[in-house]
Amino acid sequence: MPQPERPDEFSLIAKVFAPLSAEAPGAFGLTDDAAIFAPGEGMEIVLTVDAIVEGVHFLSSDPADSVAQKLLRVNLSDLAAKGATPRGYLLVTSWRADTTLAWIEGFADGLRRDQKIFGIALWGGDTVSTPGPLSFSLTAIGEVPRGKMLRRSGARIGDDLYVSGTIGDGALGLAAAEGRLVGTLDDVRSLIGRYRCPQPRNALGPRLVGLARAALDVSDGLMADLGHLCETSGVGARIEAPLIPLSPAARRAVDANSSWFGTALTGGDDYELLFAASPANAARIAGVATESGVAVTRIGTVVSREEGVNAVDSQGRPLTFGQLGFKHF
Repeated sequence: MPQPERPDEFSLIAKVFAPLSAEAPGAFGLTDDAAIFAPGEGMEIVLTVDAIVEGVHFLSSDPADSVAQKLLRVNLSDLAAKGATPRGYLLVTSWRADTTLAWIEGFADGLRRDQKIFGIALWGGDTVSTPGPLSFSLTAIGEVPRGKMLRRSGARIGDDLYVSGTIGDGALGLAAAEGRLVGTLDDVRSLIGRYRCPQPRNALGPRLVGLARAALDVSDGLMADLGHLCETSGVGARIEAPLIPLSPAARRAVDANSSWFGTALTGGDDYELLFAASPANAARIAGVATESGVAVTRIGTVVSREEGVNAVDSQGRPLTFGQLGFKHF
């Protein structure tokens, strides 16, 4: 069978990806081997990188534009969790020989739309071929006031624990996309949409600088990532399951089958912010939530390391889970 026609590497970069760098003078139209960036006065550079692989992080049937948007947004979510404002990104793409130009152009279109939403541009990267599954890596670059980056460490006993948005839509959306979760057409579409195209909280993250003591984004699952925050901070945590915010579609799924609640807490792909803050900052946190247009919900308390990391039901009884979150290995 003849292979689909596609430009060579340099023509592909010039035709499809160079236009994504138009708003970044330091990218030189992707005609050089590197880009330059000078952070603002009193700012520090924040770097983060994530990769996604076909069959692991996205389905082969997922639309090309949503794959690109997920790749970009999971990295923007990491910047949000650091309190950083995104400025640009570097992109590495690995294409199979049977990947059509139309699919690649759809991928670039997803990036183009999100660049307008988040005010960033492509600064450079690499384009290679692969005999295996499609894989993409993206390095996002942001900036934060010097010495103010939010870290996983810093949570203290007595702090409140918060999450942004809603929890579980990504994991339930994957189940819906794979036909394992059934519901109304609107609910299935809503959940799949959240799985394919997460909503990074970049309007909220920078506003948490000076308010949150510790933060990260929920990618592997709420329980697993809460464990990561607690381990780094040297504390434990107690979250109250009835306080966990669920979207209407997720709530209906859980009401129809209670086992989906465990999936919601451990399945991952939420890309919401999880952070610890002093109770004294509760009013200010409510204010920045309003300013950013992102809902924030208190879900529990930081406790001593000896008390462990637990989720309890309305009667205070610990919940048990088969696994706490997604693991690559």
